[in-house]
Amino acid sequence: MFHKEGAKIIFIALAITVAVILLSEQFIENYWLLKFIQIFSLVFLILILQFFRNPRRDLEAADHILIAPVDGKVVVIEEVYEPEYFKEKRLQVSIFMSPINVHVTRYAVNGLVKFSKYHPGKYLVAWHPKASEENERTTVVIENRVFGEILYRQIAGALARRIVNYAREGMHVVQGTDAGFIKFGSRVDLFLPLGTEVEVKLNQKVTGGKTLIAKKA
Repeated sequence: MFHKEGAKIIFIALAITVAVILLSEQFIENYWLLKFIQIFSLVFLILILQFFRNPRRDLEAADHILIAPVDGKVVVIEEVYEPEYFKEKRLQVSIFMSPINVHVTRYAVNGLVKFSKYHPGKYLVAWHPKASEENERTTVVIENRVFGEILYRQIAGALARRIVNYAREGMHVVQGTDAGFIKFGSRVDLFLPLGTEVEVKLNQKVTGGKTLIAKKA
Protein backbone atom coordinates (compact mmCIF):
# COMPACT_ATOMS: atom_id res chain seq x y z
CA MET A 1 0.00 0.00 0.00
CA PHE A 2 1.27 3.47 -0.90
CA HIS A 3 0.38 6.85 0.57
CA LYS A 4 -1.93 9.04 -1.52
CA GLU A 5 0.56 11.94 -1.28
CA GLY A 6 2.97 9.94 -3.42
CA ALA A 7 0.55 9.20 -6.28
CA LYS A 8 1.79 11.95 -8.62
CA ILE A 9 5.49 11.35 -7.93
CA ILE A 10 5.10 7.57 -8.30
CA PHE A 11 3.34 8.03 -11.66
CA ILE A 12 6.08 10.37 -12.91
CA ALA A 13 8.84 8.03 -11.67
CA LEU A 14 7.16 5.06 -13.36
CA ALA A 15 6.81 6.97 -16.64
CA ILE A 16 10.46 8.07 -16.54
CA THR A 17 11.64 4.53 -15.77
CA VAL A 18 9.65 2.99 -18.62
CA ALA A 19 10.83 5.70 -21.02
CA VAL A 20 14.48 5.25 -20.06
CA ILE A 21 14.32 1.46 -20.46
CA LEU A 22 12.61 1.63 -23.86
CA LEU A 23 14.73 4.46 -25.26
CA SER A 24 17.98 2.94 -24.04
CA GLU A 25 17.12 -0.23 -25.97
CA GLN A 26 16.83 1.86 -29.12
CA PHE A 27 19.82 4.18 -28.83
CA ILE A 28 22.52 2.48 -26.70
CA GLU A 29 24.55 -0.24 -28.35
CA ASN A 30 27.06 -0.93 -25.57
CA TYR A 31 25.63 -3.87 -23.61
CA TRP A 32 27.10 -3.01 -20.20
CA LEU A 33 26.17 0.66 -20.42
CA LEU A 34 22.66 -0.34 -21.47
CA LYS A 35 22.24 -2.66 -18.49
CA PHE A 36 23.72 -0.11 -16.08
CA ILE A 37 21.23 2.57 -17.17
CA GLN A 38 18.29 0.18 -17.02
CA ILE A 39 19.21 -1.16 -13.59
CA PHE A 40 19.82 2.36 -12.29
CA SER A 41 16.36 3.45 -13.48
CA LEU A 42 14.74 0.45 -11.77
CA VAL A 43 16.58 1.19 -8.52
CA PHE A 44 15.36 4.79 -8.75
CA LEU A 45 11.76 3.57 -9.09
CA ILE A 46 12.12 1.14 -6.18
CA LEU A 47 13.48 3.93 -3.92
CA ILE A 48 10.50 6.13 -4.75
CA LEU A 49 8.06 3.29 -4.07
CA GLN A 50 9.63 2.39 -0.73
CA PHE A 51 9.64 6.02 0.39
CA PHE A 52 5.89 6.40 -0.13
CA ARG A 53 4.91 3.04 1.35
CA ASN A 54 2.10 3.19 3.89
CA PRO A 55 2.00 -0.08 5.84
CA ARG A 56 -1.15 -0.94 7.74
CA ARG A 57 -0.70 -0.57 11.50
CA ASP A 58 -3.48 -2.14 13.57
CA LEU A 59 -3.95 -0.45 16.94
CA GLU A 60 -6.57 -0.52 19.67
CA ALA A 61 -6.81 3.21 20.44
CA ALA A 62 -6.87 4.20 24.13
CA ASP A 63 -6.82 7.57 25.89
CA HIS A 64 -4.25 6.51 28.51
CA ILE A 65 -1.46 5.71 26.05
CA LEU A 66 0.63 7.87 23.72
CA ILE A 67 2.19 6.18 20.71
CA ALA A 68 4.98 7.10 18.30
CA PRO A 69 3.62 9.34 15.54
CA VAL A 70 6.31 8.25 13.05
CA ASP A 71 8.94 5.61 12.32
CA GLY A 72 12.50 6.56 13.20
CA LYS A 73 15.02 6.96 16.01
CA VAL A 74 14.57 8.83 19.29
CA VAL A 75 17.20 11.60 19.28
CA VAL A 76 16.01 13.92 22.07
CA ILE A 77 14.41 13.38 25.50
CA GLU A 78 14.74 16.53 27.59
CA GLU A 79 12.93 19.37 29.31
CA VAL A 80 12.82 22.49 27.11
CA TYR A 81 11.01 25.80 26.87
CA GLU A 82 8.27 25.62 24.22
CA PRO A 83 7.83 29.21 22.91
CA GLU A 84 5.05 28.97 20.33
CA TYR A 85 1.97 27.62 22.13
CA PHE A 86 2.60 26.67 25.75
CA LYS A 87 5.21 29.35 26.48
CA GLU A 88 6.49 27.23 29.34
CA LYS A 89 8.68 24.20 29.94
CA ARG A 90 7.60 20.85 28.48
CA LEU A 91 9.17 17.43 28.04
CA GLN A 92 10.38 17.10 24.46
CA VAL A 93 10.69 13.74 22.72
CA SER A 94 12.07 13.98 19.16
CA ILE A 95 12.08 11.27 16.50
CA PHE A 96 14.38 11.56 13.49
CA MET A 97 13.34 9.93 10.21
CA SER A 98 15.93 8.94 7.62
CA PRO A 99 14.96 8.79 3.92
CA ILE A 100 14.47 5.00 4.22
CA ASN A 101 11.88 5.28 7.02
CA VAL A 102 8.12 5.30 6.48
CA HIS A 103 7.22 9.01 6.43
CA VAL A 104 3.53 8.82 7.29
CA THR A 105 2.63 10.91 10.36
CA ARG A 106 0.01 9.34 12.63
CA TYR A 107 -1.92 10.85 15.52
CA ALA A 108 -0.17 9.96 18.78
CA VAL A 109 -3.32 10.33 20.90
CA ASN A 110 -7.09 10.55 20.64
CA GLY A 111 -8.54 14.01 21.14
CA LEU A 112 -9.64 17.41 19.91
CA VAL A 113 -7.36 19.50 17.69
CA LYS A 114 -6.98 22.83 19.53
CA PHE A 115 -4.29 24.42 17.35
CA SER A 116 -2.84 23.81 13.88
CA LYS A 117 -0.42 26.15 12.13
CA TYR A 118 1.99 25.94 9.18
CA HIS A 119 5.30 27.83 9.17
CA PRO A 120 7.37 28.29 6.00
CA GLY A 121 11.10 28.23 6.65
CA LYS A 122 14.58 26.94 5.89
CA TYR A 123 15.74 23.41 5.11
CA LEU A 124 18.51 22.80 7.63
CA VAL A 125 19.37 19.17 8.34
CA ALA A 126 16.65 17.78 10.62
CA TRP A 127 19.01 17.18 13.57
CA HIS A 128 20.28 20.77 13.56
CA PRO A 129 19.53 22.49 16.94
CA LYS A 130 17.73 25.36 15.19
CA ALA A 131 15.69 23.16 12.83
CA SER A 132 12.63 23.17 15.12
CA GLU A 133 12.52 26.99 15.04
CA GLU A 134 13.82 27.89 11.56
CA ASN A 135 12.84 25.04 9.21
CA GLU A 136 9.56 24.58 7.37
CA ARG A 137 7.25 23.03 9.98
CA THR A 138 3.73 22.57 11.28
CA THR A 139 2.60 22.76 14.89
CA VAL A 140 -0.46 20.82 16.07
CA VAL A 141 -1.95 20.65 19.57
CA ILE A 142 -4.37 17.89 20.55
CA GLU A 143 -6.32 17.93 23.81
CA ASN A 144 -6.48 14.41 25.22
CA ARG A 145 -8.77 13.38 28.07
CA VAL A 146 -5.95 11.81 30.11
CA PHE A 147 -2.72 13.58 29.08
CA GLY A 148 -4.19 17.05 28.57
CA GLU A 149 -2.73 19.09 25.72
CA ILE A 150 -0.08 17.34 23.61
CA LEU A 151 1.85 19.28 20.96
CA TYR A 152 3.58 17.67 18.00
CA ARG A 153 5.65 19.44 15.38
CA GLN A 154 6.44 18.12 11.89
CA ILE A 155 9.82 19.50 10.80
CA ALA A 156 11.18 19.37 7.27
CA GLY A 157 14.77 18.27 6.74
CA ALA A 158 17.44 19.22 4.22
CA LEU A 159 15.76 17.16 1.47
CA ALA A 160 12.13 17.76 2.39
CA ARG A 161 10.24 20.35 0.40
CA ARG A 162 6.67 19.78 1.46
CA ILE A 163 4.92 18.98 4.71
CA VAL A 164 1.36 17.66 4.52
CA ASN A 165 -0.79 18.21 7.61
CA TYR A 166 -4.38 16.97 7.80
CA ALA A 167 -5.14 18.30 11.30
CA ARG A 168 -7.62 21.20 11.45
CA GLU A 169 -8.78 23.06 14.53
CA GLY A 170 -11.99 21.60 15.89
CA MET A 171 -11.40 18.10 14.48
CA HIS A 172 -11.79 15.06 16.71
CA VAL A 173 -8.94 12.72 15.79
CA VAL A 174 -8.33 9.04 16.43
CA GLN A 175 -5.01 7.70 17.65
CA GLY A 176 -3.00 5.89 15.00
CA THR A 177 -4.88 7.30 12.00
CA ASP A 178 -3.23 9.29 9.21
CA ALA A 179 -2.25 12.82 10.29
CA GLY A 180 -0.08 13.79 7.31
CA PHE A 181 3.18 13.19 5.50
CA ILE A 182 6.64 14.74 5.21
CA LYS A 183 8.43 14.25 1.91
CA PHE A 184 12.10 13.15 1.93
CA GLY A 185 13.78 13.26 5.34
CA SER A 186 12.48 14.94 8.49
CA ARG A 187 11.80 14.97 12.22
CA VAL A 188 8.80 15.05 14.55
CA ASP A 189 8.95 16.64 18.01
CA LEU A 190 6.48 15.79 20.77
CA PHE A 191 5.97 18.18 23.69
CA LEU A 192 4.48 16.46 26.74
CA PRO A 193 3.50 17.66 30.23
CA LEU A 194 6.38 17.80 32.69
CA GLY A 195 6.53 14.67 34.79
CA THR A 196 5.39 12.39 31.99
CA GLU A 197 7.18 9.06 32.31
CA VAL A 198 8.34 8.02 28.86
CA GLU A 199 8.69 4.39 27.84
CA VAL A 200 11.45 4.93 25.26
CA LYS A 201 15.17 5.67 25.46
CA LEU A 202 17.62 7.75 23.44
CA ASN A 203 18.66 6.13 20.16
CA GLN A 204 15.80 3.64 20.36
CA LYS A 205 14.13 2.83 17.05
CA VAL A 206 10.38 3.31 17.12
CA THR A 207 7.49 2.37 14.84
CA GLY A 208 4.75 4.88 14.11
CA GLY A 209 1.32 3.72 15.25
CA LYS A 210 2.80 0.90 17.37
CA THR A 211 5.62 1.86 19.77
CA LEU A 212 4.48 3.10 23.17
CA ILE A 213 5.97 6.50 24.05
CA ALA A 214 4.15 7.11 27.35
CA LYS A 215 1.20 5.86 29.38
CA LYS A 216 -0.84 6.86 32.41
CA ALA A 217 -2.69 4.58 34.81
